[in-house]
Amino acid sequence: QIQLVESGGGLVQAGNSLRLSCAASGHSFSNYAMGWFRQAPGQERKFIGSITGSGALTSYDDSVEGRFTISRDNAKNTVFLQMNNLKPEDTATYYCALSAYALIRSAGYVHSWGQGTQVTVSS
Repeated sequence: QIQLVESGGGLVQAGNSLRLSCAASGHSFSNYAMGWFRQAPGQERKFIGSITGSGALTSYDDSVEGRFTISRDNAKNTVFLQMNNLKPEDTATYYCALSAYALIRSAGYVHSWGQGTQVTVSS
């Protein structure tokens, strides 16, 4: 079973940028779609975006379109979430996700989760 470990979270001021990383163990990383979700206290886990196994196609939720970018380095078994122009409402725990489907559309598509990394955006 592939394990996922996120890193890169922290405290940042509004308007600044942060890049999260998610390292996957195991083999055949490029066979899996990867995605990012986030969960604020008291709220459900929400889809942010996804990337296909090859990295050729990405999909984003409207709330982050144009500010967040997902990329991957299959040689290093790592997926990234570049977050620009951060806002206080982006504060949440961010989760990396893996799927055997071609692309992740919602939590129902996810086969494996990371443990999460906290992102806090101050105003």
